[in-house]
Amino acid sequence: MSPGKAAPAASLEERGDDRRGTSQAGMRLYNERLALSLIRRRGSLPKAEIARLTGLSAQTCSVIVKQLEADGLLRKEAPQRGRVGQPSVPFSLDPDGAFSLGLKIGRRSADLVLIDFVGGERARRRQSYRYPEPGPLLGFVGEALPELEGALRPAQRSRIAGLGVAMPWQIWSWQQEIGAPQAVLDQWRDLVVADELGAVCPHPLTVYNDATAACAAELAFGGGGRFRDFLYVFVGSFIGGGVVLDGKLLTGRTGNAGALGSMPVPAPDGGLRQLLQQASLFILERRLEASGFDPRRLELADAAWDEASPLVETWLNAAAAAIATAIVSAVAVLDLGTVVLDGGFPPAIRARLGAAVRDALGRLDRQGLSEFELIEGTLGAGARALGGAALPLLANFAIDSELLLKDGV
Repeated sequence: MSPGKAAPAASLEERGDDRRGTSQAGMRLYNERLALSLIRRRGSLPKAEIARLTGLSAQTCSVIVKQLEADGLLRKEAPQRGRVGQPSVPFSLDPDGAFSLGLKIGRRSADLVLIDFVGGERARRRQSYRYPEPGPLLGFVGEALPELEGALRPAQRSRIAGLGVAMPWQIWSWQQEIGAPQAVLDQWRDLVVADELGAVCPHPLTVYNDATAACAAELAFGGGGRFRDFLYVFVGSFIGGGVVLDGKLLTGRTGNAGALGSMPVPAPDGGLRQLLQQASLFILERRLEASGFDPRRLELADAAWDEASPLVETWLNAAAAAIATAIVSAVAVLDLGTVVLDGGFPPAIRARLGAAVRDALGRLDRQGLSEFELIEGTLGAGARALGGAALPLLANFAIDSELLLKDGV
């Protein structure tokens, strides 16, 4: 299972749906991914513990770990001596085992990042703009990609799993919110992003909704990895979300599952309005701009949020009320025990928004619903680009289902 030869997710079908273990080779691949997923979740594990948690035999686990170590995906840690018997040797993911690229296409900027197998950032490039245009963005990727790959040795470049793109869904329909000429946004309408980027990028490509990608980052590298099920809320220029069920990112029929931004919630002036129109950062930016405050300063310095405090506070309270309603609606349908709240702002603002959402939840009628916990995410503004990069790693090295894991894993 060498990452230098790792096939993109689509090519697995050519091998007879190996993901379901319909052949001996398929079961071996599944078991390897099972071990990698478990070690990623726990940080490090000895072979005996992998066997206990998966139900696989000690001999099978020994063969799997030996192969993954030979492939450069796992590395030995220092032996740990217990109370009795021989010291156990834990294995962890080797950061140099695989690499991945992530591209976030945002309202005011694009970020291209290179990460390693454990989510560590190796290189990053950013381009700022008034609004996203396909031509300049493709030029940015074409120039920045060789620079990022240059941060790796030749042998490491062969271990790049792919490029994951995180961008707003149907970007051409957000003319009023993005503030770009409709003619510019219409260029995205018939653009096949993967095909266009394929001309400048030699790696397999994956394109996802940006909030879904951020949810993938929370699952793979954030605190959300501790939970088998959670609702993810990301407050960016456009608020969005994601859903994790049974340890898997729920993508939906068209890849747009968890589209919280489109959820209707009560508006302050009566009636219903989409959550996107009440809790997105572009609303705050508009109000700041109208007051003479340059909203771009919020991206440059955390202190700018304090300078804009009165308008920030008003936005926080209104956004929290709308987000709380959306959360309760989602929990009523999915019966989730955890909600992760994150966004493209400093940790202090995230904490204030979290507190306001908890207050708003306390005012809502939740009769008939099970209790759930609201926690803060830890990845912040970088979650979308990191999530884009996480997608190729998940496609190549994660299992499709974790049903073989014993309860409590």
